[in-house]
Amino acid sequence: MSKTSPSLDSGGRVPLTFSRGISTFGIGVVGFMAANLVPLMIIALMDGHGLSPTAAGTIMTACLLSSAASCLLTSRWTALTGRYVVARAGLLLAAAGFGAAALIPSTPVAIVGIILGGLGGGGAVSAGGAALAALRNPNRVSGISGLANRAVVTVVLALIPLFGTGMLSAFGFLACLALAAFFSAGWLPVAEAMPARNVPAARETGGRPDVGRSPAAPRRLTLAGFTLLACFALWALGEDSLWAVAGSMGTAQAGVGEQELGLVLSASTAGGLVAGAAMTYVGNRLGRTVPLAALLVLGGVLKLAAGLATDPTWYMVSVIAWNTVYAIAFMYVVAVASALDASGRWSAPLLGVYLIGSAFSPLFGTLIAETLGYVPLAVILAGFSFVLLVPFAVIARLSTRVEREASVSQSPGFNHAAIA
Repeated sequence: MSKTSPSLDSGGRVPLTFSRGISTFGIGVVGFMAANLVPLMIIALMDGHGLSPTAAGTIMTACLLSSAASCLLTSRWTALTGRYVVARAGLLLAAAGFGAAALIPSTPVAIVGIILGGLGGGGAVSAGGAALAALRNPNRVSGISGLANRAVVTVVLALIPLFGTGMLSAFGFLACLALAAFFSAGWLPVAEAMPARNVPAARETGGRPDVGRSPAAPRRLTLAGFTLLACFALWALGEDSLWAVAGSMGTAQAGVGEQELGLVLSASTAGGLVAGAAMTYVGNRLGRTVPLAALLVLGGVLKLAAGLATDPTWYMVSVIAWNTVYAIAFMYVVAVASALDASGRWSAPLLGVYLIGSAFSPLFGTLIAETLGYVPLAVILAGFSFVLLVPFAVIARLSTRVEREASVSQSPGFNHAAIA
């Protein structure tokens, strides 16, 4: 009787190593970096090309939407055989696009370069997201990914202003990171059950390799996966709408000053670091369903509290606590998507749909706030969390069962013929 490889875990997932971690987390962070640098990039476009805030914001919205489209269009490919090609091509395109925007003092070139850079970044997000699902212990891996993202973003946000918030620093920095990540693309992990070059396996399954698919009913998994993507886009819209108006709402309703607002932003980033460290430590001990449901309820309550706050201190505490809860919930959803399919079928497009919801959140948040006011906005955004709680909890529970069934099917001596 052949023994199962000690490197394998549920569904053919492989253990996290230094090289796999550097590649997976690094490429994912770089691909998503433009979304984190939007405020600085808008300033750079305004100062470097004399654009209005609206024009600069429109360019960055186009960048994020191009990233989302690229991520979604390549997600199927990265879940099958094209993970390395998409990662390398995306990172090179991101380096070239953002590099052109940084070095060439032409507004049309900058606009085209930024949009092309967004397209490349979306491919990197797709490849990195698919690779996450290939690693064992999705909860822990998702926590480490979130921790790495917040840590790198914190450092980059601190470094860029030191060099001046110009085109060269804002976009050149990202171009250099993309080029550096390009050389680690060959380390991206692939689940053992999905050999990238296994042509015979592809023929046996109708032209598509059985890439770590779960033994659970495919239709149920497909429905759960698409529902998860739709819910995550709506959740992103609800969460980032509050972030978009956090400054104006704090000033108007709670009298929060500029220095206090800066403290809120810094502390919120620190909260994300704490969240990533906590989830990395907890791992699978608490499961996914109960923690995710509790986080969504708590997040809704904190959004409502922020909208009702009239005291600066209470407002700052509410926003910092909400952003910390949001970061943990985000990581749990990523873990759910990874656990549903080891090939990355759902974790690859997950951040793409998040970018779609995030791209429209400033418009949604400001429109509701201007039309109805901040308190009704807070009620609506809290409602997002409470309504989405049910489908998220159901899918989280399914992901746990899928992971368990996949683990059993990979166990030594498991009789596949008995269930064929």
